[in-house]
Amino acid sequence: MEIACLDLEGVLIPEIWIKVAEKTGIDGLKRTTRDEPDYDVLMRYRLDLLKEHYLGITEIQEVIATLTPLNGAVEFVDWLRARFQVVILSDTFYEFAQPFMRQLGYPTLLCHRLVVDEQSRIVDYSLRQENPKRQAIVGFKSMYYRTIATGDSYNDTTMLTEADAGILFNAPQRVIDEFPQFPSVTGYGDLKRQFLKASDRDLTL
Repeated sequence: MEIACLDLEGVLIPEIWIKVAEKTGIDGLKRTTRDEPDYDVLMRYRLDLLKEHYLGITEIQEVIATLTPLNGAVEFVDWLRARFQVVILSDTFYEFAQPFMRQLGYPTLLCHRLVVDEQSRIVDYSLRQENPKRQAIVGFKSMYYRTIATGDSYNDTTMLTEADAGILFNAPQRVIDEFPQFPSVTGYGDLKRQFLKASDRDLTL
């Protein structure tokens, strides 16, 4: 059996930190894994900004409550489920992602956790494991699953490299240019066709 491994933000849902930046006016929060390859550097930067502007988990969750999956994402996940096992591998946090999981029909999600103090301030974060997206693919392969992965950012590239097939989706041009070995598509119709092409089974749209 094959497993479809999907990034979350930018592939199925909006970039949460960008939406928080737009709501709060803190432009620094628009910086994402599309801009910064080092995840710890990016998260320390974000935590410093939250502390500086007195923003906590409550304010972020209020923004998240106004968001919905990207147009066509729910239908795409349903299409995948009929043909593959589906797992979301994300560098987001359970405290952010749960409302979206309900809207997407509760696919399996592997991500991280936030450390929140008694005043609802986000004081740290806890990785599921080092290099978690790649390690998940390694684990699936060790159980003799074939993996097809898609993502849009620098932090997805080790996952795409480790998978039996990797696909860039709506990626920025600099990521496309740096990783030309991966097919790059925009739109769920083209992404479906890439999954079918990458499959070792005779599947149809």
